[in-house]
Parts: sequence; C-alpha cells; structure tokens
Amino acid sequence: MSTLTTQQKSDIDKLWTEFWTGGITNPLTVIEQISFLMFARLLDVMETTGERRAERTKKPFKGRFKGKNDPRRWKNFKQKDAAEMLRVVRDEVFPHFRKLNGGTTFAEYMQDAQLMVQKPSLLVSAVNMIDKLPITEGDAKGDLYEYLLSKLTTAGINGQFRTPRHVIRFMVEMLEPKPTESVGDPACGTAGFLVGAMQYLLETHTSPKGRMKGEDGQIIHTGDLLEPYRKHIQNDMFHGFDFDATMLRIASMNLMLHGVDNPDIHYQDTLSNSFPEKFPTRATAGFDVILANPPFKGSLDAEDVHPTLTQAVKTKKTELLFVALVLRMLKKGGRSATIVPDGVLFGSSKAHVALRKMLVEANQLEGVISLPSGVFKPYAGVSTAIVVFTKGGKTDHVFFCDVQADGFSLDDKRDAVKDNDLPTALAAWRKKSAKKDTDRTAKHFMVPVKEIVEKAFDLSINRYKEAKHEEVSFEPPQEIIARLRALEAEIARELCALERLL
Repeated sequence: MSTLTTQQKSDIDKLWTEFWTGGITNPLTVIEQISFLMFARLLDVMETTGERRAERTKKPFKGRFKGKNDPRRWKNFKQKDAAEMLRVVRDEVFPHFRKLNGGTTFAEYMQDAQLMVQKPSLLVSAVNMIDKLPITEGDAKGDLYEYLLSKLTTAGINGQFRTPRHVIRFMVEMLEPKPTESVGDPACGTAGFLVGAMQYLLETHTSPKGRMKGEDGQIIHTGDLLEPYRKHIQNDMFHGFDFDATMLRIASMNLMLHGVDNPDIHYQDTLSNSFPEKFPTRATAGFDVILANPPFKGSLDAEDVHPTLTQAVKTKKTELLFVALVLRMLKKGGRSATIVPDGVLFGSSKAHVALRKMLVEANQLEGVISLPSGVFKPYAGVSTAIVVFTKGGKTDHVFFCDVQADGFSLDDKRDAVKDNDLPTALAAWRKKSAKKDTDRTAKHFMVPVKEIVEKAFDLSINRYKEAKHEEVSFEPPQEIIARLRALEAEIARELCALERLL
C-alpha cells in the first residue's frame, strides 16, 4: 500500500540500522529524529514555494528564513562537510525550530526538540537518505511514517492502529467538512484525520488559477478560495488530543506542513476526569465534525474515567467509552465518522446494547460501513466498521455497506490490487435513498429503523443482508457414471499394457 519503492525501503532499513549502531536504540526516538530532518527539508521546500509564489503574484512573502542563503535551509547545510553539517543542524537548525511560531501549541511541542545524533557520518547518511525521498509528493510523507511506524514492535499493543490514508480520505469525503466548522479527533496520533480534512479543504477550495506545479511536477492546491476562512483554519478549526508526546510532536509538524500554522494539539487522555476540567468548551458540545479511530483495547484507568461516560455506558471497554465520548464532544447537529471493532455492532452485553440504542434512538445513526478484516494489517487483522452518525435528531433509515476490497491486498504486504469498493461505496452513500436502496443482496442497502429495533439494535450487516441464490446445473448422473466407467476401462487397459512390458 506504499508509494515507497523497494530501494527506498531498503535505504530506510539501512538508515534504521545505522541509528541503532550509532547508539539511538529507541524506535520512537529514531522516528522522531527522522521526522525532524524531514521537517527541515519540507520547511525549505515550503520556503521555496512561497518565494516563487511571491515572485509570480508580486505580493509580499513572510518567510521562516533570512533569505535564500540562510545556512539553516536544507539546501544549504546539506552541502557542508560532515562535521560542519552536524554543528549547523545542532546549534542553528534545532534552535530555529524551537523559535518557530512562538506562543503556539506547535512551539509548545518543539521546545524540547533536540538533535540526538552525535556521529557526523550518521547525520550525513540520514540527510542523504531523506534528500532522495519524494517527500514533497502528497502521500509520501505519510507513507514514510507508515513504513517507519510499521517497525514499531509496540504498534498494536496499546490498541493503536494507524489508519490507512485512503480510509481516512473516504471518511472525510463522507462527512464533507466545511471551512467554517470545527474538526476534532479525541485520539489523534499523528493527526492523520485532521491532515486529511485540511487536504480535502485545499482540494475543494482551489480555483483553476490557484493550482500550481511543484518542483517534481505534481499539482499543488493552494486553497486560494479559503482566504476568507484562513484565520479560523489557522487557529480555531483543528483540534487533536493524545497522550503520547512524540505522536503529538509529529502531529503538530504534520499539520503545520499541511498549512495549519497553529493547530490546537494537546497532551490529554480524553476519557479522563481532567478533560472537561482543562478543556470544558471542547470536552462537551465543542465540535461540528469528529473523525476518529480510537484505541480498541488500550489499558484503562477505570477510576479516572469521567462519570458522564460511564453513566452513558457502564463498561471498561474503551471502544464503547470512546463512542460515548464522541457523542458528548459533538455539538447538537454535529456529525462523526468513527472506526469501531465489529464487536460494537453486535455485542450482547448490556453496555453494547445500551450504546447502540443510544445511537439509534437518541441520535441519527446514518450509516454502518463494514471494512475488510485486513485493512489494518500489518498491525492487526481485526474486523472493523465505520459508524456514521449525527448528534440529536431521529434515525429513520440506516445505510449499510459491505466494503470487501479497499484497493490493497489484505495480507501483511498490502500491495496495490485492482479490486476497490471504496469509490462505489462513496458514490452510493452520496445518493442513498430509502426508496431505491432496497436490494438486500447488493453490497449496499438501507434498513428501516423499525427492523433494527426489532433485532435488538444489532448493527451487523449480516443480520440484514440476503444471500443471493443462483441456480447451478450439473450433468445428468448417468452421463457422469458413463464417463467414470470409460476412465476406469482406460486405466485397466493401460495397466495391462504396462504389465506386458514387465
């Protein structure tokens, strides 16, 4: 599923080993250090793009460097010899990182950014490798993260599964966020959903004149039609929470590199009592849109879970508590697409049924999209679904869809394949009709709420899907027996001939 070539993966593997032998043995530290260097290169690319745009439009450009010859720019320090490169990166580039966007949450997470590389030769290897990567192309940064993160032996242990970007894109397009709205993720990780929402806005709010060609010939969407909303987008639109400080640093960098200068990213366990205390306006009725893939089986401090959640669903299961949390965080009329393990759809415990009843009877449950079980490989083969709902309102009909292929093989390799149901599923979602989508043998159909209530709020698509019976015709038995007799006679003749030869 990666756009990285075999050679690029091999280069990364080699660099990973060099970090290890160079004394940096914590995988998260390796990822963080590589991320810092990627960030340094992308900052330079952004500066160059801004300078070119300023030359073309004749409008002033406020850069992050002091001109084209600033030694802190990637293109300049990569030309230095090893010892000088180490000095410039350690003593000038990293201090510059820490001063960027002073007073913002990004600056908060960059305050303790440090170059951990001590060996000049290791830094040169890292710079050379990153310089060869196509990280200015849309998905390449994400692919690099995915590949690096796939090396983490801890991935999956805490229930943290990286969401594939094409699934993120699918979910964003289902909700169609608007530039006036607020978008949140209660367990944001590397901010994949928030970046996905920003990319969607850029692509859908760029005029033909606003499209530019990048250094490698790729199309850059400048989002020129977003200008009236720029202040809101930069400061108030995107909000993410997590309790992994390294992930938050990567999330901040990721958002900044996608045009969000001051994302609201915080170290916070959103299930805990302290969330409403520290962030009261976001913890309750704070968001128009929430996109999430919360941890399914992470360790939980049951005593610290906020009572509003355990009152809604009396359980210690994080997947149920997070759905209750998303409902609490949404404004009335706010909408969410949240990934849940299949058990949420059909589990028979009181908490499972109570949560589904709450979704169906007290809110507007709009859709349940079943994903193929290999979609989170190589982290896990867990079966999942996307639950789409709006806070408040009334459920009338629910859209069910069975996505059997997502464009990638469902094994650990996740190689690109031809079969992909996601485009069809999105098209069906956009024109869903309770009157027309009635064929229960199709991959998607709608089910009236009355039937869901009758089946104890079971949201598993298999409870409503009808098998397609196809008539299969066989040869008459007499003809099959005749052919078997002929084969037996032929075998007997061949055995006789073989016997005569002996």
